[in-house]
Amino acid sequence: MNIPFIDLKTQFTRLEPEIRKRLDAVLEHGRFIMGPEVAELEKALAAFVGTKHAVSCASGTEALLMPLMAWGIGPGDAVFTTPFTFIATAEVIALLGATPVFVDIDPATYNLDPAKLALAAAAVKAQDPTIYPLPQAALDNKLTPRAVIPVDLFGLPCDADALATIAAENDLLILEDAAQGFGGVYKGRKAGSLGTAGATSFFPAKPLGCFGDGGAVFTDDDTLAGLLESIRVHGKGSAKYDNVRVGLNARLDTMQAAVLLAKLPAFPAELDARDAVAARYAENLSGLPDLTLPTIPNGCRSAWAQYTLASPRRDAIIAALREEGIPSMIYYPKSLHEQTAFVGLGYAPQDFPASPAASANVFSLPMHPYLDAATQDRICAALAKAVR
Repeated sequence: MNIPFIDLKTQFTRLEPEIRKRLDAVLEHGRFIMGPEVAELEKALAAFVGTKHAVSCASGTEALLMPLMAWGIGPGDAVFTTPFTFIATAEVIALLGATPVFVDIDPATYNLDPAKLALAAAAVKAQDPTIYPLPQAALDNKLTPRAVIPVDLFGLPCDADALATIAAENDLLILEDAAQGFGGVYKGRKAGSLGTAGATSFFPAKPLGCFGDGGAVFTDDDTLAGLLESIRVHGKGSAKYDNVRVGLNARLDTMQAAVLLAKLPAFPAELDARDAVAARYAENLSGLPDLTLPTIPNGCRSAWAQYTLASPRRDAIIAALREEGIPSMIYYPKSLHEQTAFVGLGYAPQDFPASPAASANVFSLPMHPYLDAATQDRICAALAKAVR
């Protein structure tokens, strides 16, 4: 019997009555765009994260894009981010004409390394690539450092305190990419609340997922929240046909809001279950040769969007697992500075050594709240056999 990588079917079976009740309510009132469930969800999300505002939108990508638009980021601006992430994190920077400036990761956590951010900011200001590798645009023209987008990779929140210190020293806005980290905790603060703004995704495979695309932006800034609400509806002003800025069609569908409202009450228990799954993996896999387990710093809680290991024998291990009917995934097989989409930045592969090293070695095992102990024992036994 094959094992699902993420078991959305079991989750639906458990939550089906409430999901159907919520969806039926939308079908009955017929307000499919910006229906009452959207505002209800935003209030619940803000309460969960602990921010003053939660502004929903149509995808995690738009949740990253909208704050940058609200801040007026564009040509001539430098925005720092990690090369070891999904393309959307850097894509939104380039879409606005700003320049992505990559900063290597901490090889233990896979998150953006704050010490290297300080070097990259200094290099941009001095236009000096001997301080830290820079894109060609930063050498051709003096860029203005504007923001940093750290990623809560695999569910682990970024090192918010260290990043905040460096951001303050360099006048940088912080846009936390919590697409994978929603539900995680950093020193008592929820992921999504760790920056000037936080963005998350409700893609179905995320820790809290809907039945399509969806996202949200979190902030305590009243002005920013107002701008985001305008941007997501074509730059709307006081009325539908009063457009005060160029915006997007980025509204969260009411049906998706209904699904999330049905799932959110179960989410804390699901996070506890993910913790238990991660703990069983750690207990069963600890000490196996050529295998590096996830690192969770003190004071942090991962949302366990993925359970990611590293091994120099990765490809052979994946092949052995596949023979046993056990799925795995590689996030991410190619760092962004090596992607064709960003070749114009002029980076060399060796500019960020930790990121390609991770790309060459990481792989993720099945991870979801409904992974039972017997199935997990089967996964661990197959993995132990593969590495010996």
